[in-house]
Amino acid sequence: MFSFSENDFFARRCVWVNGPVIVGAGPSGLAVGACLKEQGVPCGILERADCIASLWQKRTYDRLKLHLPKQFCQLPKFPFPEYYPEYPTKRQFIEYLESYAKHFDISPQFNECVQSAKYDEACRLWRVKTVSADGSEVEYICQWLVVATGENAEKVVPEIDGLKKFGGEVIHACDYKSGEKFRGKKVLVGCGNSGMEVSLDLFNHDAQPSMVCRSSVHVLPREIFGKSTFELAMLLMAWLPLWIVDKILLTLTGFILGNIEKYGLKRPSIGPLQLKNTQGKTPVLDIGALEKIRSGKVKVIPGLKKFSCGTVELVTGEILEVD
Repeated sequence: MFSFSENDFFARRCVWVNGPVIVGAGPSGLAVGACLKEQGVPCGILERADCIASLWQKRTYDRLKLHLPKQFCQLPKFPFPEYYPEYPTKRQFIEYLESYAKHFDISPQFNECVQSAKYDEACRLWRVKTVSADGSEVEYICQWLVVATGENAEKVVPEIDGLKKFGGEVIHACDYKSGEKFRGKKVLVGCGNSGMEVSLDLFNHDAQPSMVCRSSVHVLPREIFGKSTFELAMLLMAWLPLWIVDKILLTLTGFILGNIEKYGLKRPSIGPLQLKNTQGKTPVLDIGALEKIRSGKVKVIPGLKKFSCGTVELVTGEILEVD
């Protein structure tokens, strides 16, 4: 897969890859690597962490399960075990990915963080520069490059006035594991699939969560009449235009969930599938948080204006105490 040139100890090593270089050893990178191997095409996989699927292994909360049925999440040429539940747990999904890598004999180069990737027009080759954990640099040279780093590889933390003066703990969802240490505390959480599930987990650990919904969001039931909402959408899209499928989904959602705008969850003017297709915003699949919102056990609040020591001011002018 890799061939190494001889250079003096201090120089950057140059490595010729006889096939594509794949950046990322998550589900997508593993799937591409396996399919290439099946076709007899050698490749090299570069991974900045020390394990496959590092996002799942190191940057997800404990209660996480797949939000879609397993048949829509399995990788090519290797189905999930039959005894797995319809929505596998985080641990089960990680074990599945490890089995996948072992089955296809995929051995990524770990601890290789890509610094740059440039296409050399003169040589018609890609030059991919990496830095390892010990500071050593390597340049991989190949004809093809596959970027499989995922759409959630980097965390985004909004800049909010006064946040440094807040004094309480501030963490991103990727650093959240469980609500255990937040028992009895008043916690602000963002809105989205992670935010909804984290809010539910906080409530289940006797915390007092408030979910910040600063913009519109589509909330859909995970299942409609016993069938996965995602599966139903895929079936409809095979026969109908996207905008009609959106209208059907929203009509059925209205029957099942009712009017959620009265709880502070305003729907976008664009349908959920169109919004995902044009702006990349994923609809929220409800797994129980909406029931807590209806009962007032999880509060929904509008955007934040600024933080002060132990408090936050909302865009409405209301002041809330926060831990």
